Amino acid sequence: MISFVLGVEDLADTRFALSPLSETVLSLRVLREPGLSAVHLPWRRSVLGRLGALDTGLLMSLVAQRRTLPDFLTPRPTAFSPSFEEELALVRAAPADLVRRDLAAAHAPDPLPEALLDAAGADDARVLGLRDAVCDLLQRYWEIAVEPMWPQMRLLLEADMTYRARQLAVGGARLLFAGMHPNLRWQDGVLHIGQMISRHQVCASGRGLLLVPSVFAHKPAPPVSPEEPPTLLYPSRGVATLWARAPAVAAPALVALLGAPRARLLGLLEEPLPTVEIARRFGVTPSAVSQHLRVLHATGLVSRARDGRQVLYRRSPLGDQLTGPRTDHAPRAPAPGA
Repeated sequence: MISFVLGVEDLADTRFALSPLSETVLSLRVLREPGLSAVHLPWRRSVLGRLGALDTGLLMSLVAQRRTLPDFLTPRPTAFSPSFEEELALVRAAPADLVRRDLAAAHAPDPLPEALLDAAGADDARVLGLRDAVCDLLQRYWEIAVEPMWPQMRLLLEADMTYRARQLAVGGARLLFAGMHPNLRWQDGVLHIGQMISRHQVCASGRGLLLVPSVFAHKPAPPVSPEEPPTLLYPSRGVATLWARAPAVAAPALVALLGAPRARLLGLLEEPLPTVEIARRFGVTPSAVSQHLRVLHATGLVSRARDGRQVLYRRSPLGDQLTGPRTDHAPRAPAPGA
């Protein structure tokens, strides 16, 4: 178990960040071990055919048998939304001692894989050469496997942060961590992270807590080293919808009446959804979705209700009549705030 001791100031300094580099590194687990998450199999199938001559052997050697990864590959984000290149620059600047230590810590008690074996007792120049080779591979891997999907991933992660911020505002730290993952437990000012191989306690001591939602994390992932500041990657909500295709275009008559984009949008709004989530599912910007929502709301086909700091949209009874009867015949629950 790993524990973070958080004081009042640390809770006041609890904040969120995005990390495209962490997503890239964590995705290596799914690439190496498809059984880890069936949700990501569509992504994995699409990526495997595009990797070509990329040295996946070296990339896969970074993932330990215990699924741990070297901490130096996932530096703590220094801004809310750093670019991949900004984060990778931090890795390229990692000193040889840190690279050597983190590789050993991630793979312990197992020996280093053959591809990394030279780094164990090599001089600094060879260790730094390995670091640079890994960075070059990660750059190309990001461009092939993650960057094309990053806009959709970012929308999902930002929607998760909006939800978590509301949980914190409504119920404090207890509610925030209670719904994040079963392995997390908040008690007496200490955040306990269970099911971890390492066992240590980290005092935040005024450094705050950084929360990083992740598409590819299958459980909460704090740094392996107790020397790192309190940082927690955790599985984002809604990942199961990320690789799903957008709803099919509605019946021809409805498309002729509303146009294809609004007909598809109306078909999606059987349940309440915020603008950012709708945009993510359709792969467009929130502003583009807002234009169509304004028209559908003005014509009475969509209703809206405020839930905290976000507005939820769903089909109105008139919209239901236009799209046809519900297939599950379940009673309709009121939207939050209605």
